Amino acid sequence: MLAQTQYRLSAADLEVVLAMARTGTLAAAGERLGVDASTVFRAVQRIERGLGQRLFARSRTGYLANELALSLAERAEQVEAALESARTVVNAAPDQVSGTVRITTTDTILVGLVAPALQALHAVHPNLAYDLRASNELASLTRRDADIAVRATRRPPQHLVGKHLGSIRVGLYAGQGSGMTLADVEAGRTPWLAIDDAIPDHPSVAWRKRHFPKAMPTYFLNSLQIVAEMVAMGMGVGILPLLMGRACPDLMLLRDLHDANQSELWLLTHPESRHLRRVAVVYGHLAQTLRLP
Repeated sequence: MLAQTQYRLSAADLEVVLAMARTGTLAAAGERLGVDASTVFRAVQRIERGLGQRLFARSRTGYLANELALSLAERAEQVEAALESARTVVNAAPDQVSGTVRITTTDTILVGLVAPALQALHAVHPNLAYDLRASNELASLTRRDADIAVRATRRPPQHLVGKHLGSIRVGLYAGQGSGMTLADVEAGRTPWLAIDDAIPDHPSVAWRKRHFPKAMPTYFLNSLQIVAEMVAMGMGVGILPLLMGRACPDLMLLRDLHDANQSELWLLTHPESRHLRRVAVVYGHLAQTLRLP
């Protein structure tokens, strides 16, 4: 048993808990924090002793955050976002920020979330320009192929820093005027539009193969945005993020797939890039404004 004391958590403590929750190992957390693994180990022990309870379950593969640790990590992310916002205010005054910020994301997230946020930022910083790259591949932030990434992933690369934006829920959609129903899908009377080869680990692929193992897609595509447009045309059914469905009146939700393995959306940057003025402004704005429906 750990002794219960009146312990006052510090911002540094929250930073340690967040790094451990994100990475799951002492070495990776130390890399994020700029210290060695033994320093992180001692910090975790000190915090747990102070709180009087465990934060992580130890195993051969690493450290698994428990409910309390996840709750503390969530609050640490809020502190992190507030700091980024404060840096943005400082960096933005008194002069206008200028330069080009390279952002990599998927076409779905770009159209549904990132573009509207950048449109609002342009009114405040009209001298900023954006190099937007829509791809299913994560550009290397380490090689500076991009400054900021907005990506769906369950475990972001350990050498990056970022903010967890929430879970991407998906649903089964048909075209609004197509006449297709869930009964038609279950009876195998509708064509499927799928992205198996382009994004094989997407929740839609696993869900369809689990619930409709005999269904053979009629159309294979490499873009969810194109899947959405073709579904809206009435060419078949497809599994799409709810954020896309809600933005398109020509799509009809047949079923909210609560049982699909949801992707987690992350806003990511390199530790050295986020302090560049132009990157800090854009990162801070996205951290404050990007919200999943």
